[in-house]
Amino acid sequence: MSIIEWIYSAGVDIAGYRLSLMEVIGIGFGLASAVGGMLRRVWAWPIGIVGNAILFLVYIGITVGVDDKAPLFGQSARQIFFIVTSLYGWWRWRQVRSARAGGDGHAITPRWAKGAERLGLLVTAVIGIVIVQQVFAVLGAGWPAPRWYFWADAWIFMGSLLATYAMARGWNEFWLIWIGVDLVGVPLLWHSGYLPTAFLYAVYAIFVVYGFVVWRRASRVESPDGEPVGERSLVAN
Repeated sequence: MSIIEWIYSAGVDIAGYRLSLMEVIGIGFGLASAVGGMLRRVWAWPIGIVGNAILFLVYIGITVGVDDKAPLFGQSARQIFFIVTSLYGWWRWRQVRSARAGGDGHAITPRWAKGAERLGLLVTAVIGIVIVQQVFAVLGAGWPAPRWYFWADAWIFMGSLLATYAMARGWNEFWLIWIGVDLVGVPLLWHSGYLPTAFLYAVYAIFVVYGFVVWRRASRVESPDGEPVGERSLVAN
């Protein structure tokens, strides 16, 4: 057995299901990042990036022949885009925190997205889901899956990216988008055999509601942040 096969196969059998050690570790980093996001701490982003890298290896395992679960193209691909988006979020929260006069440790002050920003999220979601669904359907042409499967995977993919971007911007809507992702993600992941990740999404569904309440309360009582210097200059141009 090669080292790669050993890493993938490490785990324990629970009630007939093989619980992957890599999946559990990736989930742990994801939960830690979610907590950091709710608390508005900059460290949430690098922690999340580590989790994304681990989960990418878990979901892409089907391509190297060491995993017999259903292929989740969206789950695999979105980890890469998560890392890119998270790098932006990491940079932005650091910039905003450095410009904040307060010493409460929070990186940002949440706010509701403006009308044009919400419209941008909606248009991007619709166009993105249509395009991504077609891509996933082509990639999975040889795999027996119902048509709805790729639509669901495309929604999880686009919804997750938009939620991460909205988190980077400090918009309260990021929590609402995640609720929509959870409603689709839990049954899809369960159907695909990724039980620990399905459980993670179920936990997120509860945690996200609480996080939304926390952020909405903060947006009401805290003074709004200004844009970082770099972003102000981009807007001005």
